[in-house]
Parts: sequence; C-alpha cells; structure tokens
Amino acid sequence: MAIKITDECINCGACEPECPNNAIYEGAQEWRFSDGTSLSGSIVPPSGGKVDAGEAQEPVDYDVYYIVTDKCTECKGFHEEPQCAAVCPVDCCVPDEDHVETEEQLLGKKDFLHL
Repeated sequence: MAIKITDECINCGACEPECPNNAIYEGAQEWRFSDGTSLSGSIVPPSGGKVDAGEAQEPVDYDVYYIVTDKCTECKGFHEEPQCAAVCPVDCCVPDEDHVETEEQLLGKKDFLHL
C-alpha cells in the first residue's frame, strides 16, 4: 500500500528529499507527474484518467506535507523500506489503508514512473 502523512506532521521536511519518486510535497504546493520522473506528455496514471504529465495538479493537503498516491511506490525497487518513514522524527509516515497495493503493483508503478 502507499504511504500517507498524518496530521501529526511537524512540517520538518526531512521526508521530501528522501523520496526516489518525488512523491512528497510541502502543504499547499502544486505537484506534477513529471516532477522527478521520466514522464512527459499525455499519460494515464495508475488511478486512471488522462492527464498531461507537466500540468500542475491541486495540492493533496494545504497544512502539512503530503504524498501523491499515484507516485508512491513505498520505495520498492530502490530501498528495503519506505525512506520517508525511516527519517520521520514523529512517525507520521504510515501505511495508507485506503490505497492497498501488492509488491507487483508497486514495482509496476515504479516502472511506469521511471521508463
């Protein structure tokens, strides 16, 4: 499953540079599929629909750092454990029960993001 950041986040920013998929953003910051990936042009993300990879997307959260589910692979294919959770000083990077994915799905998402 993907990782999420809870409201206990203290906005320290330790998690953001650790993400190999650039899936973590500061609260209120717009995000793009193309950020930190090889995606460009028109794409169909794992959640469906069709978007331009370079088009700005609405922030997921306005108060604390957040993780874009369509870009989170739990660091599969890069590290043994989610790096955001490993460096979080308040343990607010936790599994997202609303977005359960198999290891195969997470690795497929990694391949999609980094062609």
